[in-house]
Order: sequence, then C-alpha cells, then structure tokens
Amino acid sequence: MRVTLNLTLRSCGPATDLLGNSIQSGKRLAATALKFCRCMAGPSEDRARTVLRSEGLGKVCFALGLVFCQFLVMASTAQAQSDYPNKPIRMIVGFPPGGSTDIIGRVVATKLGERLGQKIIVENRAGAGGTIGADAAAKAAPDGYTLTIGTTSTHAVAPGVYSKLAYDPIKSFVPVSLVAVTPYLLVVNPKVEAQNLKDFVALAKREPGKMNFASAGNGSTTHLSMEMLKGAAGIDLQHVPYKGNAQADLAIIGNEVQALFGSMPALLQNAKAGKVRALAVGTAQRSPALPEVPTVAELGYPGFEASLWLGVFVPAGTPKPIIDRLNKTLVEIVATDDFKTLMERNGADPISNSPEQFAAMLRAGLDRYGKVVKTLGLRLD
Repeated sequence: MRVTLNLTLRSCGPATDLLGNSIQSGKRLAATALKFCRCMAGPSEDRARTVLRSEGLGKVCFALGLVFCQFLVMASTAQAQSDYPNKPIRMIVGFPPGGSTDIIGRVVATKLGERLGQKIIVENRAGAGGTIGADAAAKAAPDGYTLTIGTTSTHAVAPGVYSKLAYDPIKSFVPVSLVAVTPYLLVVNPKVEAQNLKDFVALAKREPGKMNFASAGNGSTTHLSMEMLKGAAGIDLQHVPYKGNAQADLAIIGNEVQALFGSMPALLQNAKAGKVRALAVGTAQRSPALPEVPTVAELGYPGFEASLWLGVFVPAGTPKPIIDRLNKTLVEIVATDDFKTLMERNGADPISNSPEQFAAMLRAGLDRYGKVVKTLGLRLD
C-alpha cells in the first residue's frame, strides 16, 4: 500500500511553517510505524518498543502502532479477497481416483476453475472412509485456496462411528454449496445366484455369514447402507472394507466379494455392461439412470433410504466474501445444461443450495445418521 501526498505550499508565514512541521512529523510517524509493524510481524515485541523509544515516541504511540498494524492487516486482507483467486486452488477429495466422490469432484473442479479463471488441482487423500482427507482440509489455511468435497460419509456418518474424529463437521468447516445427490445401488457379482433382492435375502439367510460385502471404507456410507439393509432384512454378511469406491468396485467385479451397496456414479457403467447385477436402488424413487431397477422400499422394506450427497466445504474462518463468490459460482455451474448432462450420465442428481441451507441439511443428516448408528451399535474405534 502506497500513499502519496503532493502539496504546493505558498509563503504565508507561521501557518506555512506549522503545516510543514506537521507534514515532517507525519512522515516520521509513518516511517516509524512501518518499522514497528515489521518488528511486530516478527518474534519480538520488545524490538517494536525499542523502535518507538529510539524515535522518541512512548506508550501512546505503541497503542497507536497496534491500531495502525491492524489497519494494514485489514487492508491487505481486503485486497487479497478482491483479487481472489490469484493463484491455483487445491481441492481435497478423501477417496481414491475412480470412485463416485472423485468423479463428481473432478467435474466440479474443472467447471469451477474455468469460471474462476484459475486451475483447481484435485488432491486425493484417501483412507478411513474419507476422514483422512476431511481432516487435512479442516487443518488447511482458511484463505479460500483449499476446498474439499464433503459427503454424507465424511460429514454425517463419521461423527457417529468414530469417537475420536480429528475434526468437527460443524465447527471445522463452512459449507459452501451442495453439488449433487446420488442413489445407492445394491449389486452382486454375476456369479451369485440371486437375480433380485428377494433371492439375495433368501440366499443370505440360507447361508448366514458366508457371503461378504465390500465398502468404500469403515464408516463410509457404503458400509452403513449395507448395515441398514442387514438390520431391515435380518441377514448376516461379512464386511470387507476398501480404501474407496473404485477399489470396492474392482473387488466385486473380480468376485473377491459377492455384494456391494455402492454409489451410482461408480457402478452405473459396470451395471449397464453386465459386469455386476443390479438388484435395487436405495432412494425413495427409482433412478432415471436405471428405471428398470426397483427400490428397496417397494420390495418390502418401506421407509428404507440410502443415498449420498456431495458438496463443497472450506475450512472454518474463510472470509465470507470468498464463500459468497464460491457459492454464487457453484450455483451457476449446477444450473447449466452441461453440468446436468454430466451428472445424469453418472446417475447423479445435480442440486445446489445456499450455505445456510447446506448447514441446516448437514445438521439434519448428523441427527438422522447418528440415530441409525446408535440403533445398529456401530463403533469403529
């Protein structure tokens, strides 16, 4: 920040002298203040006091110096916000490449980067049902240059199944906007005898504990969805956790596991190609992507619902102007025909909302899944 003051002084006696002295004093004070701020920015407050004493200034100026430094910080922050973004942005995805969160996250990163005029780099930090990536995002600087794709798993389910979660889904983040909701799809390997959900339940009851199922990780929504079905149908299956949807998908295609209640984007093409057999969808209504596949609810389990929402979060403390700009841009992106087509191609519903609406949705999800986790008695640590 540079302030230039140009004055032309005409001879007018004592008034001219007084004004000239004031300007010189002002220059001196400004120079001293800059020295002071440099010291305050460093490790030693004593050095800052020494600067003031050496310039013949006392306690009052020390207090004024603090105010001046605060003003400079505020001005610098405002300038940074008005220029946002002026460098590449990082988007943390808590699951490996190829899974539903990664697929949708990369679409969002590409579209958002195009509109903001900066590249958005996707960083996959997989493990522990997405909580490793969420924790990394929570600890990032709240400057708008770290975003994360939060999901039902990382922000609504994990707090119920992990007693020592390293982040708080409410306090550690600010929700920016929802971007999509995807149905969960119950599939089996084609070698499994079951042709429909009724057959699947009958087979599991005939051979309790023999069949196993994959998930995207302990505490993930894929894990919880199957646990919900187990409870509703009264069946016993063995859980095999993987590091993400992509690995779980490969496991069921390779017949390492027999079943998976996974997210639609990661499974849709494999289901259409016959690499897995779709038995039911977890949402209340059938999915337009697979209209021939019935819902779990209509097959004898009323009220059953399993889906995955995905949205953009930033670390708590991120300036509101940045949050507002990101929200406005995301809402515009989700409304475009191009984005809708990309989501529908992957079996996802494009949905956006305001930060306040997203926050209310998150609180409702925490309450709902917290009750489910408690009822099922799930605890992962």
